[in-house]
Amino acid sequence: MIKLGVAPIAWTNDDLPELGKENTFEQCISEMALAGYTGTEIGNKYPKDPETLKQFLEPRGLEVASAWFSAFLTTEPYENTFEKFKEHRDFLWNMGAKVIVVSEQGHSIQGRDLPIFEEKPKFTDQEWDLLTKGLEKLGDLAHERDMEIVYHHHMGTGVQTTDEIERLMENTDPEKVSLLFDTGHLVYSGEEPLGIFEKYHHRIKHIHFKDIRKDVMNEVKNEQDSFLTGVKKGAFTVPGDGMVDFTPIWKAIEQSGYEGWIVVEAEQDPSLANPFIYAKQAREYIKNITNL
Repeated sequence: MIKLGVAPIAWTNDDLPELGKENTFEQCISEMALAGYTGTEIGNKYPKDPETLKQFLEPRGLEVASAWFSAFLTTEPYENTFEKFKEHRDFLWNMGAKVIVVSEQGHSIQGRDLPIFEEKPKFTDQEWDLLTKGLEKLGDLAHERDMEIVYHHHMGTGVQTTDEIERLMENTDPEKVSLLFDTGHLVYSGEEPLGIFEKYHHRIKHIHFKDIRKDVMNEVKNEQDSFLTGVKKGAFTVPGDGMVDFTPIWKAIEQSGYEGWIVVEAEQDPSLANPFIYAKQAREYIKNITNL
């Protein structure tokens, strides 16, 4: 009941369009299938019409696992997020996806030229209230299509650290708000991923397998680099190529009875890190430790 996907951000980067501008959509999905994956998330070069997209994915044996949605519940009227979310939800529903990745981008610095560690935003109590109540409303909207929202803790946002993840989980209805578990963002932030998984496995309904190059991470800290500068320097990589020990994490996933997608995600400069070679390398590593 666990399926393996890979994110297109290794081929073409939504936040840094110059990374991978030479790579086509068809190349991306063909190499995903060739590397041994059965699922994908959505990138900026993907067709926006569900029927058109299906015509490309189905012959390659690919499904849509989910797609990122940027919420601005802390900084904009709820109605702004509501309308965009419904359109996003319906697109994913038409593609057969069961979960919707949501990340709060109010005050986010992940796309700004600011030090990712020193300038990390923090929500006020009022903003936390707007966030938690807003997410529960989005959860209700997802339920209209028999879907779930999975919250993506992320570097450079107001929900990044263990304390912030715990506050989000404690102040939202578990029936309405689930969690995305991202190994790379947790390690990058200095958190303990295994502990997060074990505490919240019953609410985790989507997983990103991402690794971190320790030397680059330390350089990002020492040089006070932005998130996107860290991406270009190669802070992220695929499982098995960095500092994360995935064996105990996999054992915990297996023991929890998790069902759903595990998506390999590693935004790198494709001119420096060939996305097909890295995707294939990650697929072989995952097979060795999981037998999937």
